Amino acid sequence: MRYILIGRGKMGTLIRETAQAAGDEIQASFDINDIDRLGSLGKVADVVIDFSRPGALPEIASYVRRTGTPLLSGTTGLGPEERALLESLGTCAPVLWSANYSLGVAVLVRALREVSGVLKPDFDIELTETHHNQKEDAPSGTAKLLLEAIDPAHALTPVYGREGNTGKRRKDEIGVHALRGGTVAGTHTVHFFGPDEELEFTHRATSRQIFVNGALHMARLLPGKPNGVYDLQKILFGE
Repeated sequence: MRYILIGRGKMGTLIRETAQAAGDEIQASFDINDIDRLGSLGKVADVVIDFSRPGALPEIASYVRRTGTPLLSGTTGLGPEERALLESLGTCAPVLWSANYSLGVAVLVRALREVSGVLKPDFDIELTETHHNQKEDAPSGTAKLLLEAIDPAHALTPVYGREGNTGKRRKDEIGVHALRGGTVAGTHTVHFFGPDEELEFTHRATSRQIFVNGALHMARLLPGKPNGVYDLQKILFGE
């Protein structure tokens, strides 16, 4: 496989090393500081892999539209306009975006979709996420992914942390709490608090390698797929 890699941070570096160890080729790499150079390239790769920052998306979108190269993105912190731009690229190429490429998280998302509807009437739901002290966005993209799985109809009101006299907890809210410290790769826990019982789902990543392995596995599946916007659930579970 041949890749264009966007992002030279820790994830980008690990993707490069893992891909090259598997015999894949990195045709070019860019970050937010030189992303404008992407415009000079023709179609030289099988997939564009983006683990950078939202600010790089316009140049990436222009390249995908021009060349039809499939795009796999793991960039988080995207706003509504950026998400709309990403999704619009499905008319030009196969596009896959996920906040988390872990197989375990994909299974957790599916499990939450199944159980949340049963528990919501009687259980209070709280979500906590923990990451290393270098992470810039909060809540994490994975936390937002889990929140969507729990409440796809957006019937609950997210409360991001609590401070002061907030009054009694309402039944229509869901607490979302971000912890930052050390070198934690990522821990996400969903708590269901019911009358005299508690159910808890936790996914704990011990290194970034699980995300890299998942991203490269999915990247190999993109070439040859019809144009469109995909996610892990659709590909892994045939939804």
